[in-house]
Parts: sequence; C-alpha cells; structure tokens
Amino acid sequence: MALIKELLRTIPQVGTVDWLCIRPTRLAPVKVVETITIDEESGIVGDHFSGKAGGKRQVTLIQAEHLPVIAAILQTDEIDPILLRRNIVVRGINLQSLRNLEFRIGDAILAGTGPCAPCSRMEENLGPGGYNAMRGHGGITAKVILSGCVSQGDAVSLHDAM
Repeated sequence: MALIKELLRTIPQVGTVDWLCIRPTRLAPVKVVETITIDEESGIVGDHFSGKAGGKRQVTLIQAEHLPVIAAILQTDEIDPILLRRNIVVRGINLQSLRNLEFRIGDAILAGTGPCAPCSRMEENLGPGGYNAMRGHGGITAKVILSGCVSQGDAVSLHDAM
C-alpha cells in the first residue's frame, strides 16, 4: 500500500496553459496576452505584483475546469477569466495537487505556495454572491523558482527535482 507522502507526489497528468494575462496596476483592467515572461527576482514582467522578489504570490493560477462550476453557482452560462484576475488559466491537471510542490510551466519552474483566495473585487466583478462562488475555486498562488517564458498551449507538470 502506498504511503500518503508518495501519493501526494504521484501526479502523472500534464496540464495545458489555456489563457494568460497581466494586471498592469492594482485596479486596472487586465491585459490578455499570448506569452508572459516570469522572472525569479520580480515575478511576472509587467504585472503589478512584479518586483516582490521571493513573494508567495508572484503568480496566480486558476483551473479551467472550475470556471463552469463558478458559473453554475452564480446561475450564469459562463465566466470570462478576465473577471477573475488570475494570471494563468490551466486545464488537465489538478492545481491543488501542486500546492507545496515545484512544477514546470512552459520554460519556468514555480512552487505552489497556497490557495488563491477570492478578494472583495469578485463581488464587484461577478455580482452578488461572487465572493462566495469563488471560495474553494480560486486556484493557487506560486513563487518563481526558475525564470522562463510561458505561452498559451504550454505544458504544466510536476517538476521532478524536489
């Protein structure tokens, strides 16, 4: 029988980057892009969190599979990722399984640092109940271990070096 420690590191799935954005300033609209540059010193180049070296929230990621769940809770047809203000939308791999682990995304290596809890802007962006609809579905935060570029269609997988 496998030990829990082994099971937590058994992630054979490889995900895919679906969507990318940067948030130029704290309250400004996000800018959808096809490629981002991630720097281990400053995070995502051009993002308002850039410059926070070693911060636990240099990159935010959300799972594409959770968007229909959030939409269903809000009783709407779909949710535009722009409204959620996460940097990267991925599909095909459980982001929660990457918390506290290193993972490769494009050319970069990130370390999952924790849940990406919703902020009060979700009520504004999604309407009444938006904050609570996002609870448990907000994705994860990550810090940069190795700089690199990430583009739409890039793979997301567990990094074996840990």
